Amino acid sequence: MNYYHLSILVHRQATRYGRKTALKYRNPYEKKWKSISWKKFSENVMKTAWAMAEIGVEEGDKIAVYSQNMPPYLFTDFASYANRCVSVPIYATSSPTQVEYIVNDANVKLLFAGEQFQYNNAFKVQQNSSVLKRIIVFDKNVKLHAEDKTSLYFEDFMASGENSNAEVAVRVRMKSRQDDDIACIIYTSGTTGEPKGVVIPHSCFLQVFKIHDIRLTMTSNKDVSMNFLPLAHIFERAWTCYAIHKGMTIAINQDAKEIQKSIKQVKPTIMCSVPRFWEKVYAGVDEKISESTGIMKWLYTHSIKTGKKYNLDYKNKGIRAPFGTRVKFFLYNNTVFRILKMVIGIEKGNIFPCAGAPLSDSIIEFLHSVNIPIVIGYGLTETTATVSFYPEKGYVIESIGTLMPEVDVKIDSQNNEILVKGKTVMREYYNKPEETAKSFTEDGYFRTGDAGRLEGNVLYITERIKDLFKTANGKYIAPQAIETKVGEDKFIDMIAVIADERKFVSALIVPDYKALEEYAISQNISYNEIEDLFSNVDILRMLDGRIELLQATFAPYEKIKKYRLLSEPFTMEGGELTNTLKIKRKFVAEKYKNLIDKMYQE
Repeated sequence: MNYYHLSILVHRQATRYGRKTALKYRNPYEKKWKSISWKKFSENVMKTAWAMAEIGVEEGDKIAVYSQNMPPYLFTDFASYANRCVSVPIYATSSPTQVEYIVNDANVKLLFAGEQFQYNNAFKVQQNSSVLKRIIVFDKNVKLHAEDKTSLYFEDFMASGENSNAEVAVRVRMKSRQDDDIACIIYTSGTTGEPKGVVIPHSCFLQVFKIHDIRLTMTSNKDVSMNFLPLAHIFERAWTCYAIHKGMTIAINQDAKEIQKSIKQVKPTIMCSVPRFWEKVYAGVDEKISESTGIMKWLYTHSIKTGKKYNLDYKNKGIRAPFGTRVKFFLYNNTVFRILKMVIGIEKGNIFPCAGAPLSDSIIEFLHSVNIPIVIGYGLTETTATVSFYPEKGYVIESIGTLMPEVDVKIDSQNNEILVKGKTVMREYYNKPEETAKSFTEDGYFRTGDAGRLEGNVLYITERIKDLFKTANGKYIAPQAIETKVGEDKFIDMIAVIADERKFVSALIVPDYKALEEYAISQNISYNEIEDLFSNVDILRMLDGRIELLQATFAPYEKIKKYRLLSEPFTMEGGELTNTLKIKRKFVAEKYKNLIDKMYQE
């Protein structure tokens, strides 16, 4: 297998696959999916690269992409690589303040904006910036500001580079490529402080291709990968590059709100996701089962029990299941399980990698029981994503999988921190030598900030060291473990555990408003506003019982003693969530300080 530098990868694949579909997309203005061949993909990348050279982009320049996922995003990224430039992805949901920080820190002179929201924010930044010189806009329907004299629409920009001088410049740069050139600088979410730019060279991606080829023997150029997570997220970025390396067709979902519709239309064989997606799937199925009666309820529960027995007790252990179990599983897999997967749109599923946050063990067990090939993994931006993930057989549900080939992991004897060394580990934090120094051990291992244990080749994560709370009684609490378990409940949409320097554990809960209202109606509980239910005795008694049941495995000092229901969800716009949907604990604690204090005063 050849491992091509990102500057030439698309073009090598175009030579190999020609008119085969490389990309599928559907933008907000069109109802049907369109296809882009490998040949056309390559041509568009080159036109974009020429245009960059034409407007004066130099080797080593930082080029930001502030956009939703869409084909021009990929054209721009790979055109940057062709010019030996550095791609700087910015989440499409980022605020002007966040964009300004990245632009200034990375010295971004050229920025590509997706839609109106991104353009408006970028132009606001440009007006006050001594760094940002030009904005290129992907969406031709964006209305440019009356005072904007420098921005161009992407189509016009591409056309500007079609001349011999630009072509020669790009060709020379592509030939002078080096594996240790910087491919991208990806800024972390900043849950505990200001964002840090993770410097990832091309050599990291080349190693990603190599070690994933060793492990992912079930993938091929016949797969269709749904591009769902933002390309600013290392999980999706590294996977998309790998999908291109494998020659897969990539279906780009531009609007996150349309993902359920997109999945049903495309029927992907692969899709990277974060736990929230599968938590919603589980909640929907669990509700369906709980509402069933008689023979249907028995059918659902018996099929899941059979699936668990077949997949987890036998297949996963490499043991041939008894004849009766095989027959029952065959029947359920082609009826109940198939219907369930068709409703979601994943009946052609090959593997569904999931990472980014913990997913409850019971949900993982359920997904495997109904024969959904969920693959749990672990990684960080600093490790170019994957450190470990489930093998095809022999996976341990409580774990985060087995280590990737050529990734060296050990556990710090002082605090059980997971330490990682290998060719996929970042070079440094951009412009932050002190942070870089603190993040590596003397013998060159990267400090992940996660505590865990290693049993043979199987990695377990126990807690996020930086997230650990210490109560006023001196007990250490791992909030994510509590949030993951309690968050399984269908009446709970989001939860933030509070415990740091407090007498006991409490929580702020964003309920599933629709589920709560449906329950109130079913129990003849009268109310005018949704907030009326937050103090209703019957509602609180019901929630108390469910929360207590979900906490059965926790020690008494870990259990939520009090909680408050919130009338507004946590959002990125509100500041409670990072762009990767992680809770900004410090922000939440400050924003809801009065409400939290009252829980401890009562």
